[in-house]
Amino acid sequence: MSEQVLKLGIPAGSLQKATIELFNKAGFHILDSGRSYLPRIDDEQIRLTMLRAQEMSKYVADGVLDAGITGYDWIMENASDVVDVCELAYSKATSNPARWVLAVPDESLVAKPEDLQAGLIATELVNVTKKYFADKDIKVRVEFSWGATEVKAGLVDGIVELTETGASLRANDLRIIDAVITSTTRLIANKKSWQDKFKREKIENISILLNAAIEARSKVGLKLNIKKDGLESILKILPAEKSPTISSLADSDYIAVEVIIDDTIERSIVPALKRAGASGIITYPLNKVIH
Repeated sequence: MSEQVLKLGIPAGSLQKATIELFNKAGFHILDSGRSYLPRIDDEQIRLTMLRAQEMSKYVADGVLDAGITGYDWIMENASDVVDVCELAYSKATSNPARWVLAVPDESLVAKPEDLQAGLIATELVNVTKKYFADKDIKVRVEFSWGATEVKAGLVDGIVELTETGASLRANDLRIIDAVITSTTRLIANKKSWQDKFKREKIENISILLNAAIEARSKVGLKLNIKKDGLESILKILPAEKSPTISSLADSDYIAVEVIIDDTIERSIVPALKRAGASGIITYPLNKVIH
């Protein structure tokens, strides 16, 4: 019988705060995350370890951890043979995928990757960068950069750096000439652990709850009351793809309508509903949305 504990790795560093907030929204409360690399979680069947995302896939592949959260970029960089359980569409700044981009100083004459032939490239993502240039048959020398790669742009011919918004590159007078790899956050599992019934179910449960919390970030719940004869006008205002819940009220002339909508349209829909005769309009945040 396997040990009834799931060894789960969560990322330290730039993703740490966003990950802990996501777990909290999903119903898991993580303690001591600021002081310990072995934080506690309010689930006795989970044992947490906090590691750099760069290392996570190695420890999962080797079976030191049963599962972990890391980026697709580091799975590729480490050539880790793991189960890609699901994508988790969150990051430190936005919900958009992060990109590793090839960048050069604004004043550089380089306009395309081929212009870097025989050049020197600095990056933390060495193996992926080497493959990128090899696939294009461009001979370059790639050296590992110990952080703050943007600063080294004036010392080398080009850099490959991670960006979500491009703001840091622009601030350092760098321009992007190509994307090397697009990366999203992933929940991964050790292949042997994935075959264990308890551990697989536990990992799948975490996947469902984390994705439900991510989905809920961009949604709100909406409730309202309307006279029965005004229902058609309300349904025309609500998004066509939504199917609201309609309930009877104590006053038989009225019904209650409840629906989940995108938070981006809440501000335009609520006034329109009011003008259409709705009353008792309530909007509320959601913790989890599971389809």
